[in-house]
Amino acid sequence: MTHIYNDYGQPVGPDIDCWQPPSKLDPECLEGRFCRLEPLEAARHSEALWLAWREPDPEIDNDAEGHARWTYLGGRPFDDETGCRAWLAGMNADQDLLCYAVIDSTDGQAVGMATYLNIVPEEGRIEIGHLSFSPRMARTPISSEALMLMMAHAFDKGYRRLEWKCDVLNAPSPRAAERLGFRFEGVFRQHRVVAGRNRDTAWFSVLDVEWPVIHECHRRWLAPENFDAAGRQYRSLASMTAALRHDFPQS
Repeated sequence: MTHIYNDYGQPVGPDIDCWQPPSKLDPECLEGRFCRLEPLEAARHSEALWLAWREPDPEIDNDAEGHARWTYLGGRPFDDETGCRAWLAGMNADQDLLCYAVIDSTDGQAVGMATYLNIVPEEGRIEIGHLSFSPRMARTPISSEALMLMMAHAFDKGYRRLEWKCDVLNAPSPRAAERLGFRFEGVFRQHRVVAGRNRDTAWFSVLDVEWPVIHECHRRWLAPENFDAAGRQYRSLASMTAALRHDFPQS
């Protein structure tokens, strides 16, 4: 990496030309092919989300009430629809978050939730997190497209760094990050205490200079010709984005 030196002979970062800090994101619908993202409304989305979240995960043993998918979020913080609505209302009331309900385009029902957090416009960085995807999203393009919509929206609004953080033991989350084109940055050891347990956190990011080629991978993966009549993909997203990690410059 070529360094720039100041008048004192010290290496400094390059100037950022033609960039202005973006505004803080306003709630708005994000439309996709398989799903849409609606700004979360507790009264509107709680019933469908509660039904979706309490379904058992067929890939996990002994998960009759759908708790397993909440393990790495510290456990599901409610046990009925009333509690679900109250929790969603609390998430919406947090001014540091922008929460979305993920809507299945086939039936119009909410099947999951995703959130922007750590939104710092003056530095041009933002994070995607608080992902609460129900079993109904598993093995469907909805999960990937929902996150693609959020990634595109952040960069369209002028953010220059998009972050993803997850428990290193939550194996599906790092895989999802890399499949979407995020780059692994390292592990923050003993980063958090979650439900009384230690959490080491894996950090991933996408930068604005990397986004155009990642976005093109997303576009080609979502194209109708990449899916058969039963909705099965011909070419995986992971295969499309894997080569990009060799192309991006190393810091």
